Amino acid sequence: MSIKLKQLNDLFGTCLSKKIFCLEDQLGPICIDSRKIKKGDFFIPLVGENFNGHKFIFEAYKKGAQGTIISDDFNEQIPENFLYWQVKDTLTAFQQLAFIYRKSLSSKIVGITGSTGKTTTREILRAILETTFKVHSSSNNNNNDFGVPLTLFEANHSHEIILVEMAMRGLGEIKRLSNCSGPDIAVITNIGSAHIGRLGSIQNIAKAKCEIISKLNHMGVVIIPGNDDLLSESLNNVWKGKVIKVGIIESNLINKGNSRNKDLSSIYDLCGEFDFSSNTLKVEENIFNLPLKGKHNAINFLISLAVAKELRVDMERLTKMNVQLPEGRSQTFSVGGITVYDETYNASPESVRASLEFMIRKKGRHFVVLGTMYELGEYSNYFHEEIAKFICEMQIDGLVLVGEDKCLEVFNKYSYLIPNFCRVNKSEEAIIPLTNWLRYGDSLLLKASRKIRLEKLIPFIKTTFNHL
Repeated sequence: MSIKLKQLNDLFGTCLSKKIFCLEDQLGPICIDSRKIKKGDFFIPLVGENFNGHKFIFEAYKKGAQGTIISDDFNEQIPENFLYWQVKDTLTAFQQLAFIYRKSLSSKIVGITGSTGKTTTREILRAILETTFKVHSSSNNNNNDFGVPLTLFEANHSHEIILVEMAMRGLGEIKRLSNCSGPDIAVITNIGSAHIGRLGSIQNIAKAKCEIISKLNHMGVVIIPGNDDLLSESLNNVWKGKVIKVGIIESNLINKGNSRNKDLSSIYDLCGEFDFSSNTLKVEENIFNLPLKGKHNAINFLISLAVAKELRVDMERLTKMNVQLPEGRSQTFSVGGITVYDETYNASPESVRASLEFMIRKKGRHFVVLGTMYELGEYSNYFHEEIAKFICEMQIDGLVLVGEDKCLEVFNKYSYLIPNFCRVNKSEEAIIPLTNWLRYGDSLLLKASRKIRLEKLIPFIKTTFNHL
């Protein structure tokens, strides 16, 4: 750790311990989990809805921790020879230390946010950049107030690029994450209705996502999809620096002379031509075999490519990419001749539409297991009904709804338009109608918010249809 203990005096006030430390002593490795404390670690007791790390300060001391910080409202006695500083809020202090450490690194920081596609874009970008650089990246769900500082502290001076995914549940959170990480390049994948129940409007969601520029390098760049007027307007209100707008068109639309695709060079700074049949993307004179299927992933790839161009990656290296996504995101497997699209990790109206549009282009019959989309607040009925209408437009052959939420009742008035329709309370119960409906050559999409735990259905699918 390249932070000296004396810097904590400058940041938090004088150390309150009677123990004396050398001014050149360095801060030990940061640890926020007392169960994982090693001798010499610096313990930060964070406070959440269901936990309070201050309860474990004495445990950290006994395990040989170097020191700790405590919040103003903590009144219990601290071991006499244990280094400690008192702060207003330990989470803020944690993020401040992460920013100090970030400034000590020579790494370029790429911040990634958006309503959907954050993790997919992060993993595509990681695969692209690892052809050229030593890259460190957010992992799992380390994309919040706790996870972003941890991501930074896990990096070291050998890393040339750090990818920082930023999620949010309300206004102000991405601002904190930007202030913590100080990105050089900011990516906003899109603006959608995820979390609209918390933020109240699409306009507020756009405002929240644009907080990523809070601590953006003033010589930095923001990369966004070029067809989102609300995002462009929101960004223009807070950022006057460089912006790169990207967009794709489909090859079949070009061949038909679709007027919407003319003069795109005046709209997009980087434009790609997407061929669905070959799953390739032509950008300038380069043709890329996309690592993931679908137009939505082609957009994520183009956004990643824009970052790579800013970092001067040799485009010829991109034939060596290896994208590994976490389970439940853009995963496909086949069992008994049935193609299953595993999108069980999460769901929003935009991501459900994108997944449906992708699946419907595959020949054969199409079935969906759909769970509740959460965090839509007062708009929940509206968005679920919009998806019901869209499923009917797509002429889906069968739909299983999973969940007990009242918002799913809006599907009832459209059920007569769906050849096979069923509703169950638990994920595993969906296997009963699927067993009666599915046959060789069919496609099945699994999509729901995380709370539904739709992934619990997958073992039943594999066991039931393995004999086909």
